[in-house]
Amino acid sequence: MIFRRSLSVLLFAGLVPIAGAQVFAVKPMPPVVTVRVDATSNLGTVSPRVFGSFIEPIDYSIDNGVIAEILVNGSLEAGLWNHAMLEQMFRDQPELIESSDTTGIPLPWQPLSKAAGNRYELRVGDAANSWQSLEVMGMPGLLTGIMQRVYLPVPRTYGYNVSLYAKHLSGPAKLLVSIRERGTGKVLASAEVNAPSGQWTKYSAHLKLPAGSVRRLQPVDFAVSVEGDERVDLDQISLMPDDAIGTFDPDVVRMARDMNMTELRLGGNFSSYYHWRDGIGPLDKRVAMKNIAWGIPEYNNFGTDEFLEFCKLVDAEPQFDLNMGSGSPQEAAEWVKYIRARYQGPLILEMGNELYGKWQVGAPPISKIAERTLAFSKAVRPVAGNDATLMATGGTPANFERWNAEQLTNPPGTFDLLTTHFIVGTNHVRLQPSDPDFMAAAAYAVPYAVGANFDRMQAPIDSVPGYEGKAHFAVTEWLFNSKGAGERNFTNESPSSRNEGGAVMIAATFNTYFRHNKEIKLVDMTGLMEFAGIWKRREQVFASPAYYAFRMYSGAKGQTVLAVSSDAGTYSVKNGTQGFANVTEVPYLDVAATRAVDGKSITLFCVNRSLTEDVPTRIDLAGFQAGPVAKVEQISAVSRYVINDEVEPKRVVPEPSSVRGTAGQPLEITLPHESVTVIHLQAR
Repeated sequence: MIFRRSLSVLLFAGLVPIAGAQVFAVKPMPPVVTVRVDATSNLGTVSPRVFGSFIEPIDYSIDNGVIAEILVNGSLEAGLWNHAMLEQMFRDQPELIESSDTTGIPLPWQPLSKAAGNRYELRVGDAANSWQSLEVMGMPGLLTGIMQRVYLPVPRTYGYNVSLYAKHLSGPAKLLVSIRERGTGKVLASAEVNAPSGQWTKYSAHLKLPAGSVRRLQPVDFAVSVEGDERVDLDQISLMPDDAIGTFDPDVVRMARDMNMTELRLGGNFSSYYHWRDGIGPLDKRVAMKNIAWGIPEYNNFGTDEFLEFCKLVDAEPQFDLNMGSGSPQEAAEWVKYIRARYQGPLILEMGNELYGKWQVGAPPISKIAERTLAFSKAVRPVAGNDATLMATGGTPANFERWNAEQLTNPPGTFDLLTTHFIVGTNHVRLQPSDPDFMAAAAYAVPYAVGANFDRMQAPIDSVPGYEGKAHFAVTEWLFNSKGAGERNFTNESPSSRNEGGAVMIAATFNTYFRHNKEIKLVDMTGLMEFAGIWKRREQVFASPAYYAFRMYSGAKGQTVLAVSSDAGTYSVKNGTQGFANVTEVPYLDVAATRAVDGKSITLFCVNRSLTEDVPTRIDLAGFQAGPVAKVEQISAVSRYVINDEVEPKRVVPEPSSVRGTAGQPLEITLPHESVTVIHLQAR
């Protein structure tokens, strides 16, 4: 047993149940916990759509994420980052400050050699793509060109395809594309491009690095240079690994497929001003613009067709978030027609994103939300098809009453599901000051506490004639954040969707979704990329611990939920996580169980919330004769703060093992503190 020197932990362990405690045991943990599973019971079915995920253009989710493109801002556009993102870029590459101050080169490009001086001009209104291009003016005897620091997906591949648009102005007509050793300028791979046309023309080349010439996580420079006194306009430069699957990163595709997700949502804050026509047609001709939701460039290279192709590759139903902010019902209907011309199958359509929030472009007042939802529904229903699920924007679990009541004034059939977003900042607690252990104990209570909210949300629906028993809920975003300064507000001071403690929270929330299967019919975890999902940094792809928890659970789709009881004891929290500050009788051990469709196997999903105690557990299966060996997968770590990253991508992964049982006797296993354990039992 591990003890930490904090009062909250002692209280949490049930050792000091005193008046005024912020975390205290209600029923202390017994020396050995008994879990009873009624294998003959039926508490409903795990909805197949509980295992969805979510992607939007934020950080490296799409560009330099799902998309295999290595370069940033190949379109050579200026002014596409907000102030905060520029600060982050300059912290990472201080040399870009001087480049941006003294040349016309768009970020994050910079001069290939300072010796040539300022030989660059940003051209506006004459471009192969979007609005801007860059003129490069050669200097005889001096290396002149532009470069960008990049990382390469080695050792996966050492081959790269280059394409660019050029318009010859004067002088020689030869360009050199190269990969160079950063700092020394040593050429590691290069190719000559003959570019004589005075009109915008696309050229291509292939670069092959010698095996082992670039190490994993080693920065190099990609460069385009001119010969002698050549002058040329450049635009739309691309560097793609030659093992890309179309435009997609093959590692991301593989890991996304391994999740066994059921649907993938394309949506988020960007949806409220996304116009689908910006994302169709030839990739080279799509307009780059500023993503005002997240302060980053939007190249529109993951439009409708790419999203549908990606869903096909990872075997997920497509879910589109329609623009109900700046968009119109007619635009939404035309988008659905475009989708249906390319995709025949189950389709999920979400009318709007977080429209109750002033941060959404064009968010309607509450008095207009029902009217606007009905207008979109009437426009979309006729073209969506009978196998389409239509969802309306609902309120959050903590603040839904007035908003949802307005939506329920619409005629029955306007929507099939109401959406809700469940996003919690786990380091925001009412108790101040507080310590990390208190924040963890409070955070671990949240997945249990939200279940009561789901009950309260469903009750008003069931009280409206025509909706009762027919409309339910979809959690189209859910996330546990530790918010603060830094990379997209991530800190590592509390359990979050990025660290091992977050895997405990993700798993416990799935247990809640299982138990509330009558209310919750669709769930999209945030996100496929970043947060609780797949990450890509320095061209290395890895996954958060929460990703592995998702993967451990997703096999339960369509299975029967069983009745489970336990004497594990409970604790309560006072002044805890904001939104869920006071939670009573949280089980230390949270166990859900499912029975396979054929009845030949049972799976137990076990979460140990205790900060301190490894729990010896006896599992009694009533009505099921299990075979002699149970297969086990388990996520645990030396600390809840352990993360996976590009340096050590597998610090926290499920560890397989097995447990041998005795016929007619309870199965015995010890569940580590702050852990996730999935136990698979086959019938004898």
